[in-house]
Amino acid sequence: MNKRKNQSIKLMALGGVGEFGKNMYIAEVDEDIFVLDAGLMIPENEMLGIDIVIPDITYLTQNKERVQGIFLTHGHEDHIGALPYILREINVPIYGTKLTIALAKAKVKEQEFKGKPNFIEIHKHSKVEFPAAILSFFHTTHSIPDSVGICIHTSEGNIVYTGDFKFDQAAADAYQAEIGKMAQIGEEGVLCLLSDSTEAEKPGYTQSESKVVKQVTDSFLNAPGRMIAASFASDLIRIQHIFEAAFESGRKVAIAGNFKQTAVDIAIQYGYLHVAEDIIIPIAEIDSFPNEELVILITGAQGEPIEALQKMAKQTHKQVNIKQGDTVLFAASPIRGSEVFIAKTIDLLYRAGASIISGKGTFHTSSHGSQEELKFMINLMKPKLFVPVHGEYRMLKAHMKLAKECGLTNEQIFIPEKGEAVELIDGQFRPAGRIPAGNVLIDGSGVGDVGNIVLRDRKLLSQDGILLVVVTLNKKGKKISAGPEIISRGFVYVRESEELIVEAAKRVREIVERSISKDSFDWTSIKQDMRDELNQYFFEKTKRRPMILPIIMEV
Repeated sequence: MNKRKNQSIKLMALGGVGEFGKNMYIAEVDEDIFVLDAGLMIPENEMLGIDIVIPDITYLTQNKERVQGIFLTHGHEDHIGALPYILREINVPIYGTKLTIALAKAKVKEQEFKGKPNFIEIHKHSKVEFPAAILSFFHTTHSIPDSVGICIHTSEGNIVYTGDFKFDQAAADAYQAEIGKMAQIGEEGVLCLLSDSTEAEKPGYTQSESKVVKQVTDSFLNAPGRMIAASFASDLIRIQHIFEAAFESGRKVAIAGNFKQTAVDIAIQYGYLHVAEDIIIPIAEIDSFPNEELVILITGAQGEPIEALQKMAKQTHKQVNIKQGDTVLFAASPIRGSEVFIAKTIDLLYRAGASIISGKGTFHTSSHGSQEELKFMINLMKPKLFVPVHGEYRMLKAHMKLAKECGLTNEQIFIPEKGEAVELIDGQFRPAGRIPAGNVLIDGSGVGDVGNIVLRDRKLLSQDGILLVVVTLNKKGKKISAGPEIISRGFVYVRESEELIVEAAKRVREIVERSISKDSFDWTSIKQDMRDELNQYFFEKTKRRPMILPIIMEV
């Protein structure tokens, strides 16, 4: 398709490899840079107080005049969530399907972005031409409609980025994959395939959504009281199942929290979520209906649905609480790291008198292809070169093994690290150096102002607490005017540790008096002496190392 002879083709990952989320990849064809997805990552446990994590885009800001656009595969946050922050640094067009663009616009608006982003809507038949390459798209099956894969047509062959995908032979129209088009791309010649590795460790095929909707409907029909269903707002296929099951079982749906989450609202507006007329009722009217005719839907992003369930179990939710006879359906896969939180929530729900239908097994299925589907994608595309993406390192390795089963050799497969550039020359991978890559931490309105040192301090505070040592000096008279006063937060309870605090104050006084008796002294050395002495003393007595902050005031 591309008639121009390309001189250089490079690939790099800014995120999405060796981790969950933060999907962002770069395809560099001659002088043109194409950015594939722009996702965020939910903070890991050690990232205390951090709201979200986005990729480091230093390379893109350094080469902003060469960036042709950001191309989005679908509307999940791990693929669009970083957009509001990236657009503050680089003003480039954003390409995506109708639903993806609508969700991206909502995301940008939510972050109160002041600029005017250039959103360009594409569809499965679109072809977007640039000086160095032509981009086309193909529909894929995922848990959100309007998901696409991206094909970059170069003179050396196609570069295909699958996005998130699976193959479901019974998928509804809005979710069907264009298998014929994928095969056609493969026949044209695929230079390199970048493919989703999320379920590369899972044998066989991912269970069809048609089985899930039947199980959900049966559970709705058999539940004696209210159904409480928890789902992520962007998992539209699961929310569709809940509405269908409610209709089949003659139940009304009340949505807890905000009347409708943004993703649900947009999906209904654009016709991607089909809801029977009059099935949705205000949450305030649930007492007007018998329990067996009600479904209460809780949606949200990240851990919000589970947090809402916990409040309902504790009887502290503002709108609705769990009562005896309720049945709770976990229609969402747990976010990594939230397993303990979910287990505690289930325990609270049982205490409140609810029955639980877990999200494991038949009531939830993955939205990513398992091993046989990943092999099918490789066989459809028949790539010369292969790059597994989307997943932790063990998943990328598992995907590598599958590619080798499909006939590819070690030399044809490249497992990328973040920031590692690779050039595609004569059907082979060649190292092409490194670019800046890593985590940019978002804390409140601060972007990147929290680094490793701040996280280290937060970790220390969370483990051993903090100690403030306040001393007021009369510099001329060379004497202590007030103090030392020791204030403990998260270290020891002062009233129960009087001997410890009194001895610490005594040692501080000795240090200060010894220092100020000299002809010359400075605050910095006094503070350091205080830290050293108290660190050693407290560790001997408590085996803890609190953060010690000396404060010296002068009168």
